[in-house]
Amino acid sequence: MDDKTPTYRLDGKTIIVTGAGQGIGKATALALAHSGAAVIVNDVDADAAHSVVTAICADGGQAAAVIAAIGTDGAAEDCVSAAVANFGRLDGLFANAGVLRDSVLWKTEDDAFDLVIATHLRGTFQCARAAARQFRAQGEGGSLIYAASPAGQSGNFGQGAYAAAKAGIVGMMRSHALELARDKVAVNAIIPTALTRMTATIPALAPHVAAMEQGQPLPENLRAKHGIGTAQDIAPLVVFLASDKARGITGQCIGIGGDRLSLWSHPSEVRTATRSGGWRVEDLADGWQDFSADAVQPIGVPLAFD
Repeated sequence: MDDKTPTYRLDGKTIIVTGAGQGIGKATALALAHSGAAVIVNDVDADAAHSVVTAICADGGQAAAVIAAIGTDGAAEDCVSAAVANFGRLDGLFANAGVLRDSVLWKTEDDAFDLVIATHLRGTFQCARAAARQFRAQGEGGSLIYAASPAGQSGNFGQGAYAAAKAGIVGMMRSHALELARDKVAVNAIIPTALTRMTATIPALAPHVAAMEQGQPLPENLRAKHGIGTAQDIAPLVVFLASDKARGITGQCIGIGGDRLSLWSHPSEVRTATRSGGWRVEDLADGWQDFSADAVQPIGVPLAFD
């Protein structure tokens, strides 16, 4: 590669994108292929997955479909096997597949909770494990990119299961970044904010989703202040993180959406105090107001977009 060749080109690389039949996954699969990567297009919807493969191939790219429900046994291994069988190697994974089953705590059923956790958290774990094993066998490093969410960072009303899964993904990411550092595997989580079929269920965003689907431009306030745009706005970050230029970036939560890019902090203590002999209930009750003044952390994703 000469110095004039953009290092974000992905020629010769093979990338898996889970949940690539629509939304962010589809936009990312198309962008990766346009950048020269061969793409494994995973989705549970066969028609959607094959449609994306057809679009990539019609544009001169390379792609193959794997129809599987991420989070079920064998699905991750099928994706990795397809990458090796079709294109000879694996260089990156974008663990994007997900589902929503929103409900408040007292109305959430076990099967809905289990499905969300299995798809997002278990699915990301299984895909990362399968990819890491292939990276280690190849001995040339790689890129793992996990899909997190503002809900996992701040919580969101009616999304306890989803928030738990996404928070778990971020925790795994940090551990995986440490575990795979010697293998030259970069591990990061992106926090995308985009108008998709999933966000159309949020009442404050539903009108904007409808306007977007009618071809209307999104308000500047939405794109810049709130960082909410289209699925296509998310794809460049995934392409960048999958490139050789980003191999030194690891263990980070990176937000992108609309016109805004952000780097999220890791959880850390915001204030400490010590008391000789430890803390009694009375000490905590009497001193809490002074101790916590101006330090109590906000919760919830902002949902006022006008």
